[in-house]
Amino acid sequence: MKKEAPLNALASYLPEGTFGQVMEFLTTYKVHLTITRERSSILGDYRHPDGQGKGHRISVNGSLNKYSFLLTLLHEIAHLTTFNKYANRVAAHGKEWKQEFSYILHGFVGKSLLPPDVEKAVRQSMANPAASSCADENLLRVLKNYDRQKENHFFVEQVPLGGLFKTKDGRVFRRGALIRKRYRCEEVVSQRWYLFSPVYEVELVEAL
Repeated sequence: MKKEAPLNALASYLPEGTFGQVMEFLTTYKVHLTITRERSSILGDYRHPDGQGKGHRISVNGSLNKYSFLLTLLHEIAHLTTFNKYANRVAAHGKEWKQEFSYILHGFVGKSLLPPDVEKAVRQSMANPAASSCADENLLRVLKNYDRQKENHFFVEQVPLGGLFKTKDGRVFRRGALIRKRYRCEEVVSQRWYLFSPVYEVELVEAL
């Protein structure tokens, strides 16, 4: 279920002091913002005007903590400003989008709007923003510190070697060794091997 974001309600999803800057973007570009329930596949989404009366549309998961919500929303706004300049002539997360996102992020750092650890991670990512905060492992680790604690939720890198974990689709894996930047893990049922990001979120399971 989706819900629209009345202006007075939106502030509750954002870090203190950021509402005014965010609203400048939303009102300037007449953005139709929707806050959704948690979606496992995406954190946010941008849709450009369709020529049939629908303008800029952005959706963001309402389950995100305030700092993740802000960064996801700014990520999608960067898609909007990139589209305004280049339409569909550039890659979705190419250099043009990276430049736009970095420029937007500059407006939110150095103002004591973010906790020191989040600000440091954001500054580090600004030189070459990832396609999503999930792809920036250092930033994701920092942002997770501000999530509401969930019982039995861990990163793959926190699972002991040989330990069993379950993914969101219910499959069970045995954690193997780190291969370069990914963990090699065996699916218990099929005995096939898969590579997992160190910061992929899973649930621990008892030995079978």
